[in-house]
Amino acid sequence: METTATGSTAIAPASRALEVIGGDLTEKALKRYLEGIAGVDAVGLEARAASLGTRSIKTTSKAWALDKIISLIDLTTLEGSDTPGKVRSLVAKALVPDAGDLSTPRVAAVCVYGDMVPYAVEALGRAHDDDAPGRINVAAVATAFPSGRSSRSVKLSDTADAVAAGADEIDMVIDRGAFLSGRYGLVFDEIVAVKEACRRSDGSSAHLKVILETGELNTYDNIRRASWLSILAGGDFIKTSTGKVAPAATLPVTLSMLEVVRDWHRLTGEKIGVKPAGGIRTSKDAIKYLVTVAETVGEEWLQPDLFRFGASSLLNDVLLQRQKLTSGSYSGPAYVTID
Repeated sequence: METTATGSTAIAPASRALEVIGGDLTEKALKRYLEGIAGVDAVGLEARAASLGTRSIKTTSKAWALDKIISLIDLTTLEGSDTPGKVRSLVAKALVPDAGDLSTPRVAAVCVYGDMVPYAVEALGRAHDDDAPGRINVAAVATAFPSGRSSRSVKLSDTADAVAAGADEIDMVIDRGAFLSGRYGLVFDEIVAVKEACRRSDGSSAHLKVILETGELNTYDNIRRASWLSILAGGDFIKTSTGKVAPAATLPVTLSMLEVVRDWHRLTGEKIGVKPAGGIRTSKDAIKYLVTVAETVGEEWLQPDLFRFGASSLLNDVLLQRQKLTSGSYSGPAYVTID
């Protein structure tokens, strides 16, 4: 057991912060560390993102890229009107994205609200078994998604319930109000506590994706600090957005987060995942993200354990592009299922 930034009791994930910041892990020390991180050159960042976004991909590489995009998608439904039937339909599409071409890869995961997890697990059946080829994970949003405005006890219960129901991954939201008012220790402690709530009775843990909600953080400097804070507190992934706030994922924001992950890997040897979510709707845009990942952290990050797209409509566009490569002509919307 260790002491967190606010002096409360913390668990194992805080060891990252202890190793990097030092044994005197106080609110003051955490704040000093985060505010000592070099500022972002916004002009340079946006110029590099724009340059990466212009890279062309040959037809043979495009076929690989389209399949890769599908394999990295968290197929998502996060609406107040979600029903068990809608979740079953989502799972059916995750299992067989294109009934006309069974060589189409499966997506990485389905992402739903916590109360929908049992229906997703049931619908996946054996495809959710640990040893299943083409296994599909179940991700659940938690911690009073998307606002994050509830008591910590509610957030932890929300997380634990989803994990108990079979969620493999938890997508939590940080308290943006606390972060923007400089209460970094509160945000840190909450991530540590949620990480502990991801622990199962057998000692294993659901993976934790920490959503920054970059559209509310306002500056690249804040996004960089929030990324470092989330990793220090134990996040397995850092995620741009809930998809409920504009702007959601953008290429410069994702590039900034990838640079943090790159720097963390250089510092510690540990690989952290990145998930842009919200607003990525076309294969053309998604390919820009693949290029950015490969050029920033390396092609080894282009696997589901380290990179995901949070999306609902992206899959249909990728399927239409994939069909065009096969047939030579564009199919219409009737050739893919409605989301």
